[in-house]
Amino acid sequence: MNIIEIKNLKKYYGKARGIEDVSFEVKEGEIFGFIGPNGAGKSTTIRLLLGLIFPTSGSATIFGKDCIKYGPEIRKDIGYLPSEIFYYDKMKVKSLLKYSASFYSGDHSERISELSKIMELDLDRRIQDLSYGNKKKVGIVQGLLHKPKLIILDEPTSGLDPLMQQKFFDYIAEENKRGATVLFSSHILSEVQQLCDRVAIIKEGKIIKLESMKTIREETYKKITIRGEKLKKSVFNISGTSEIEIHKDELKFFYRGNINKITKIIGSQEISDVLIEEPTLEEIFLHYYK
Repeated sequence: MNIIEIKNLKKYYGKARGIEDVSFEVKEGEIFGFIGPNGAGKSTTIRLLLGLIFPTSGSATIFGKDCIKYGPEIRKDIGYLPSEIFYYDKMKVKSLLKYSASFYSGDHSERISELSKIMELDLDRRIQDLSYGNKKKVGIVQGLLHKPKLIILDEPTSGLDPLMQQKFFDYIAEENKRGATVLFSSHILSEVQQLCDRVAIIKEGKIIKLESMKTIREETYKKITIRGEKLKKSVFNISGTSEIEIHKDELKFFYRGNINKITKIIGSQEISDVLIEEPTLEEIFLHYYK
């Protein structure tokens, strides 16, 4: 069963492009990555799903129901964390969360307490006294307090320190095991690689790749930087390398292929340092998805 289905979705703001002909589906129980550079159309797509804005054309359903027609009903089972968090500054955190919980049936006080402990959130502080990272924690607790069937996360880790990011990822993985479906939007490839089963990549308002995370990992280029004296550029001109550049004692290139093959070539050179890293999304777009 598909929890989310998007078909030929388009959104224009006058003549300005929001998204253009976006189509994908998210299966029940899946952690689905939605990635692309800032301004690619991720947040616009999410706002259309939530019924916060109306599409120019196309359709979107959640739980098999139209997102616009059945918006209020659908949103009862959705947990949403927006990329930007804004609250009433003078409210205390516990008052805000109690108010948020009142929109859902049942008693959620125990759940709020549990999530607040995990996120190390002080419920007695006022919103105006919180750092950006702590305001993000409030948003996380607010989005998850009602045990939603679908969790939509839009750039969720901005403002969180690395240890808190890992706690957050672990908790989302637990919620997924409980049965929640997750749509995870980010411009950070490593975050998506850590959590997601499949991924849709959006660029300039269009889906340019829809693939399993396993395939993305296997096919992604590595970005390699080598430092040393008398490096020979021609040695690295083999199948799988591209964009080879050399400047003084530093040589850079992209590589896709057997890592043992390239490290053997690197080892044949007199080097002082080597760095092998994941390329940025923008670099993947330029060097892989052309």
